[in-house]
Amino acid sequence: MGSSPLCELTGRLTGQNVHLQGVRLLDPLRQRDEVTDVWLQEGRLRATEPAGIPADIPTIDGSGWVVGPGLLDLYAHSGEMVGSDLAHSRETLTSLAAAALAGGFTQVGLLPTPLPGSGFFPVLDRPEHLNRYPRQLGDPRWLPWAALSVGGQGETPTPWGELAQAGAVGFAEVQPLRSLALLRRALEYLRLGKKPLLLWAWDPTLAGQGSLYEGIWALRLGLKGIPASAETAALARLLEVIRSVPSPPPVHIMRLSQARSLELIQQAQAEGLPVTASATWMHLILSEEAVFEHRYDPHLRLLPPLPSAGDREALIAGIRSGSLGIATDHHPYTYEEKTLPFADAPPGAMGLELALPLLWQHLVATGSLTALQLWSALSLYPARCLNLDPPTLTPHSDWVLFDPTHPWTVSVATLHSRSPATPWLEKTLCGKVLHTHVEGIPSRSSAP
Repeated sequence: MGSSPLCELTGRLTGQNVHLQGVRLLDPLRQRDEVTDVWLQEGRLRATEPAGIPADIPTIDGSGWVVGPGLLDLYAHSGEMVGSDLAHSRETLTSLAAAALAGGFTQVGLLPTPLPGSGFFPVLDRPEHLNRYPRQLGDPRWLPWAALSVGGQGETPTPWGELAQAGAVGFAEVQPLRSLALLRRALEYLRLGKKPLLLWAWDPTLAGQGSLYEGIWALRLGLKGIPASAETAALARLLEVIRSVPSPPPVHIMRLSQARSLELIQQAQAEGLPVTASATWMHLILSEEAVFEHRYDPHLRLLPPLPSAGDREALIAGIRSGSLGIATDHHPYTYEEKTLPFADAPPGAMGLELALPLLWQHLVATGSLTALQLWSALSLYPARCLNLDPPTLTPHSDWVLFDPTHPWTVSVATLHSRSPATPWLEKTLCGKVLHTHVEGIPSRSSAP
């Protein structure tokens, strides 16, 4: 069987000196957006301008392609169930790594997520649990979030000091925080080490059994509504506790979906509080009417639900202003788990492989964001939230080669994730990552 064009391209990029001619270079840290030439030496970035590129190396026409720093996903669910009878159908660390690289992500934050219906939990609440995510040949860099509470139950603190020393990137409470006393205690303890906290502002008692925000679309679709205050009131409470602690550690609020929530975040940032926030990629490209357009597709069942059109525009403006970052919140459900009536389906969808092409198609190609603004929200902003070195294009850095015009069909055969949980299954997209390079370890191909 012959190799695919993408495999052949990857072989040329990683196995020899290559001169990429006429590529569009994006480097948010240096505010570079320009057409230039790039020199690759066995996959490594050696130069990002024509000067100094040897004249006797093979040239590849890169017109229309984009070269940018490796992307960083702030939070994703790994989905694996080691030792379980269901493990054959779940995401594995290998498939997760392949999905991340196929989406251009060279660093991935992993959530300490309890898996429902099983005794096999990847909750990182003990130091030895951080060894569950070793890097194999070509893997992205895993950034494990340790659980803030034992079992992710929101009650008993985990050994924060030991987890920090063991390599946790920070501490996360995946479910809505039950105890504000636990939050205050964590803020007081963790401010010395400056490890970030990752929290979800959500009040499940206000949300109840709703599956869409209150409004015309919930009424029209016959779905139980959720008041916007399920997010905004919970966020206001969290911010008040953060304000009450002198010199608190960095706090990141995930899954923002409301314009009012963005206002609260921007107010806190203006006051000098070390607070950042992110929206998930699907909340930036779809609004609530998509549930009607996609005929109650259960893959659009999310928490928080899809925003109104006005809230979505506010979130995009937050990206534009630099107030927000973007995360995938990759949730790799199996087909059986997700194929239920809309209101009964578990919330979440896969996203590592689809986020960049769909965000580019919906936001950059339409002029809602510049290419630099999008790339910054997917790389520079997340790195700053985690106090990591800012991604940039220099010799020996991570890099991604992306073709915004490359058409491909999303299918079980073309996806690297083992999860088909996406409303774009069997749809043709425009935009594909051609290659992802993780510095220090030869990278896997992103080709199918």
